[in-house]
Amino acid sequence: MNDKQLVAEHAASLVEDSMIVGLGTGSTANYFIEALSRRQRDEGLRITTVASSTISAIKAAEHGLPLLDISQLGHLDLYVDGADEITPGLTLLKGRGQDLVMEKLLARAAERFVVVADKSKQVSRIGEKFVIPVEVMPAAWKIVRHALEKANGEAELRLNASKDNVAVTAHGSYVLDVRFPDWLDDAELDILLNNTPGVVEHGVFRGLASLVLIADQGQVDVVQA
Repeated sequence: MNDKQLVAEHAASLVEDSMIVGLGTGSTANYFIEALSRRQRDEGLRITTVASSTISAIKAAEHGLPLLDISQLGHLDLYVDGADEITPGLTLLKGRGQDLVMEKLLARAAERFVVVADKSKQVSRIGEKFVIPVEVMPAAWKIVRHALEKANGEAELRLNASKDNVAVTAHGSYVLDVRFPDWLDDAELDILLNNTPGVVEHGVFRGLASLVLIADQGQVDVVQA
């Protein structure tokens, strides 16, 4: 069992009967879906799930997990997802894929947001390894880019995989990939992006993680918010 599988199994053990569980997106989240499916089959665990992306919904359906649409969701007990970066204060960088809005919606709605990752995701500050994704209204992307550049950001419009067109998110938005100077801390970044008109959502997840599970060489470190 690799570290991603190990931490996913640990997260699946936190799920209790009758819970509504949010399913993240990515390789570690896929292992969580598989582990949850086994518990449902082997233990008779009664759960309902909601997916953060189309690909996770497909994966859940393939493994026989009952799915709710987001429009049917009144509350969420637990959301389990990965992260691209994790700071000592448990601020996360997420959303390098195309489902940023749904991921933050589920993270904020959940009673508990459990993050699953390996040691390579730990950083000293947000933006240390990756650019910060900022989902923007298509008509406003130049205005937003200018505003972020005035705040010392370097922003590039994300292109699709073949580099022949603009990348479009699951919600029809464009994405600016932004680098900020290292003297801007997590709180300042969060406030700046929240207060920029035209920004639909962004990849700084501050104050949302309840629990972070970090796998390292066969061991799981549990970090409480």
